[in-house]
Amino acid sequence: MAPTRRKGSMDAVAALAARNGMDRREFLKRLGLTGALLTGGPALLAACGVDSASTTTTTAAPAAGSSTTAAAMSTELNIANWPFYIDVLEDGWFDTTSLDDFTAATGITVNYFEEVNDNDEFFGKYQAPLSQGQAIGRDIAVLTDWMAARFIRLGWTEELNYDNIPNAVNLVDALKSPGFDSARKYTLPWQSGLTALGYDPNMTDGELTSINDIFDPKFAGKVTMLTEMRDTMGLVMLGMDIDPATATVEDAKAATDKMQKAVDDGQIRAFTGNEYTSDLASGDAWVSFAWSGDVIQLQIDNPDLKFLVPEEGAMLWSDNMLIPKGAENKHNAEIYMNDVYDPRVAAKIESWVNFICPVNGAQQAMRDLGAEIEDDDLVALADDPLIFPTDADLAKTHIIKDLTEDEETEWNTLFQAVLGA
Repeated sequence: MAPTRRKGSMDAVAALAARNGMDRREFLKRLGLTGALLTGGPALLAACGVDSASTTTTTAAPAAGSSTTAAAMSTELNIANWPFYIDVLEDGWFDTTSLDDFTAATGITVNYFEEVNDNDEFFGKYQAPLSQGQAIGRDIAVLTDWMAARFIRLGWTEELNYDNIPNAVNLVDALKSPGFDSARKYTLPWQSGLTALGYDPNMTDGELTSINDIFDPKFAGKVTMLTEMRDTMGLVMLGMDIDPATATVEDAKAATDKMQKAVDDGQIRAFTGNEYTSDLASGDAWVSFAWSGDVIQLQIDNPDLKFLVPEEGAMLWSDNMLIPKGAENKHNAEIYMNDVYDPRVAAKIESWVNFICPVNGAQQAMRDLGAEIEDDDLVALADDPLIFPTDADLAKTHIIKDLTEDEETEWNTLFQAVLGA
C-alpha cells in the first residue's frame, strides 16, 4: 500500500472539517455513524473485536526472576509511528491523552516520533545501523505487515516477552496468526484497514457488487488501480478466485496478464497512489481500487460516492508494533504494548484515530467511556463500522502471503512491467 495515505488521512479529516466550518470532533459527530456510508457485501467493517466476557485488563509487572537491569529500570520509551495515528487533546473527547495516562501510571516518559512516513523510507533510514547490530534509538516501530516481515526475516526484531504483555490475550482472533509472524512472537497490531472499491453509482449507472466489475468495458478509461503491488495484485487475484495467502508466482503472472490486457484495451485510466481520490472526486474516474478511509472523506463533498466491499471480499492490512533489535528500553516497550491492549486504552485511542481496532473488548469500553463522560456521540461511535469488525466479518477479508525475497522480486518485476516502469 502507499503508506503515507493511511495515517495522513487524519490530516485530511482535519482539513475537511476546517473547510466545512467545524473542528475535527464536530466533523465526526456530523458525519454520524460512517457505516451508513458503506455499501455492498456484508458490513465488513463492523466491530473492533467482539465484546467478550473473557476480556482481560492487567497491569504487567516485570517478569518473575527478571533482573533489574538498567534497561528494565529505565524511565524512557521511544516510539516511531505514522503521523496522525495516536489520540491527541485537540478536538478530542478527553482531558488527557493515552500517552499522558501511561506516563502517569508508570512513570515512563514517552518520546513519540511521527517519523514513519513510508515503510521503505523508514527501512532506508535505519538499515545501516540495524545491519551492523546497532541500536537505533527506537524501542517500538510501527510498520506495515510486509515491512514487519522483512524486519523479522533480517533478524532485526526482538522476541516479545509475553510475561510483560498479559493483555495480549485481547488480540482479535482474525489477527492472531499472520503468515509473516504466525505465533506473534515479534509483533502486535497497532491498527488495521481495508482495500476494496470506491465508485460513483451515478457514473457507473447503478450499484457494483464484484471486483470484476472494474473490468466492465463500459467503464473503459474511467478505472484506476493502485501502485501498491500487494493491494492491487491481491484484489485482482480475489476476482480470479485465487487466494492471495497462498498465491504462487504463476498466480501473480496470471493476475498481471489480466491487468496488462486491461491496460492494452484502454480500460485502466491510471495506476495511482492516493491521488485516485482526486480522480473520483472530479469524475475522471468512476471506479477505483480504494483505501477504507479515503472515500468517507470524499463523501463530505459528494455523498453519493460509495465504498464497496465486493462479494469476493477485501484485502486487510495491519500496521504492527515491533521492537527493533538492541532496543535500550525493551521492557518499557512491552509494558506499553500491554497498556494499549487494555480495552479502555484502546477505546480512547480509537476515539481519535478511527481505523480498525485490534483489541477485543474495546467496543464495549468505548460505550462505557461515552457513558462516563455523558457523551452520546462517543457511545454511538462504538457502532462505527470503520473501527469495529466482527470476527465473522473479518473472516471475509484476506491478507496477502509473506513473500520470500525471490518471490517479492518476481512479483514486483511482473507488476512494474504492467505499470510501464
